[in-house]
Amino acid sequence: MSARRLRVAVVGHAQHVTLAAVPALPAPGDILHLEHPTSIAGGGGAITFFQLVRSPAEVHFFTALGTDGAGAEVEAALRASRATIHAAHRARAHHRDLVLVTPDGERTIIVLQPPLHPKIGDPLPWNVLADCDAVFFTGDDPAVLRAARAGRLLVATARRAAVIAAAGVEVDVLVGSLNDPRESANDYPVPPRALVLTDGARGGRVITASGSEPFAAPPAPLRVAGSYGAGDSFAGALTWYLVAGLSLKDACERAGPHGAAVLAGTNPLEHQRPLA
Repeated sequence: MSARRLRVAVVGHAQHVTLAAVPALPAPGDILHLEHPTSIAGGGGAITFFQLVRSPAEVHFFTALGTDGAGAEVEAALRASRATIHAAHRARAHHRDLVLVTPDGERTIIVLQPPLHPKIGDPLPWNVLADCDAVFFTGDDPAVLRAARAGRLLVATARRAAVIAAAGVEVDVLVGSLNDPRESANDYPVPPRALVLTDGARGGRVITASGSEPFAAPPAPLRVAGSYGAGDSFAGALTWYLVAGLSLKDACERAGPHGAAVLAGTNPLEHQRPLA
């Protein structure tokens, strides 16, 4: 009898993202011409989802979509992954982002509408979460986070600190950045079991009740063409390596090259690596 495939879910947003290179960010009064613009299903939920789709796992994505053309484009991109998509539909325009990438690879994100998130009242099969080996959460509904806690492993982004605090549940691994004070300096009524803070080319740190331990950085890319999606690709890879049985430090070090891989281009989905 063959072993059951691991089951992983992502809960969060999938934005309609236009990516474009620009020679520089505009000064007041400038006219900015976008170079080689392309549109993808992006945002923290979708980028993490697409990274996990590159694993052998059975992957589920819980999200919300608008009913306009942008929403249809995003839904088509998600369903083309052949993963299982659980989407609540909202009778409104889908949310859009514009991402400008300067020659140094730095990205600037312009949010055109607030992202859509699935809610516990949406008629989605929330019971699936209890059967998951891991759930990655980047949603905005505390009740959905409580449902996600029924999974064996719960990983969440530190960007959702307020939602995590409101839910009052213990997150197994919280992922953030040392370079973003919104992600590295939060107090939680129920502290996470572990906090993983990335630090770019310096690697990062794993912080638990027993102390703080550094993890090594991946080899530096020859050139950083675009940093959009690097952190979310790292988070997806980290979730996979944890559910596959690696220790937290080893999982961080295995996930690092997946975050670094997307630095090679403007579009992260073209550079995400398969997960072993």
